[in-house]
Amino acid sequence: MSKNVQRGPFSSIIRAIYLSMQRRVHFPKDRLGDIVDEGEEFEIFRHMTLDPSKDQPEKPGAIFKVRFQFASMSPEMNKRTSLIPIPFIVAQPGFRSKMWALGRESGEFQGIYEWDTVASAENYWTSFPMKLMKRRAVPESLSYEIEGKEKHDETS
Repeated sequence: MSKNVQRGPFSSIIRAIYLSMQRRVHFPKDRLGDIVDEGEEFEIFRHMTLDPSKDQPEKPGAIFKVRFQFASMSPEMNKRTSLIPIPFIVAQPGFRSKMWALGRESGEFQGIYEWDTVASAENYWTSFPMKLMKRRAVPESLSYEIEGKEKHDETS
């Protein structure tokens, strides 16, 4: 499969099981509680990393940040339900890591992802896990940026 092709739900589950069996998926605790200043203080509440395969670059080549407000659930409920898409995220081509963070004042959520390439990060915006998140988000609250690129609103 090309590195820039998105995975659907079924192939994502199979791939996530495979990666887990290889012990390549990790949930480090060293960044939990850290504050990321993105114009507002965001507190990291979960961190997931994926060990790169032999054919991936040594270091990630792109950062993807998405920010949004959930439409109907409380921040605490959304922290719990954000576990559901993990298999779909970790299986996407080019994925390297994700930090989940919550805005201390606004209650907005932010995802900070590392990807092998800018193309992988760009493809993620229209991927299955992002489609799940977009359905739960207040549309006008949704924005994203890819390192070195301008911010986008949800209509981009």
